[in-house]
Amino acid sequence: MTKNQFKRILFKVSGEAMMGNSDFGHNEEAISNICQQIVQAKSNDCQICIVVGGGNIFRGISAAANGMDRVSADYMGMLATCINAMALQSALEKHNIDTRIQSAIPMNTICEPYIKRKASRHLERGRIVIFAAGTGNPFFTTDTAAVLRAVEMKCDAIFKGTQVDGVYSSDPKKDKTATRYDELSYKEVIKQDLKVMDQTAITLAKDNKLPIVVFSIKGQNALSNVLANKAKFTIIN
Repeated sequence: MTKNQFKRILFKVSGEAMMGNSDFGHNEEAISNICQQIVQAKSNDCQICIVVGGGNIFRGISAAANGMDRVSADYMGMLATCINAMALQSALEKHNIDTRIQSAIPMNTICEPYIKRKASRHLERGRIVIFAAGTGNPFFTTDTAAVLRAVEMKCDAIFKGTQVDGVYSSDPKKDKTATRYDELSYKEVIKQDLKVMDQTAITLAKDNKLPIVVFSIKGQNALSNVLANKAKFTIIN
């Protein structure tokens, strides 16, 4: 992976990443770290759009497992991503970064509706675009939304920040014998059922030949270090 390979990327930020060491909600230090990473990467002339999850506030699939109607639970999860998008926008604007939120569920009072051409134009003008509310449909994860938006925006790759420095054969926090991969094919991820993204997202990335870069979101300048090939990561292509 070369530094100049990626001119436009989609950065997938999980809700858990915004929670930091807290048990729920937002952690100011964690959000600040995410913003610093985005600012640093943007300073290297990289166009960045973001899809943010909502797991720090509400998990639709967990609520459905406990008896809530799945459709209602998923819509509640989508609204949680909108809250996170607003928190991230506020933090980025403290760094004088021009930012726009576009939501798959129209809510004109607080953000723009998702319009592909408008989002692309924002990126061309150097703005950060945060895509909220997933795909706008129940039964689809924010991972699938990230791949969908990355394809629509003609991004060079998805960068998924996680709690570990790549993809492992099993959870390295629980299994000390877990194998770390530097590179994987889409077929290997699907065949081994590796928990990188759900299989709908992986299949969509495969069909559109969209690379997925998985790295640790911890530490300063993690995103720009991976972009510059100065940190560990796993690339799926």
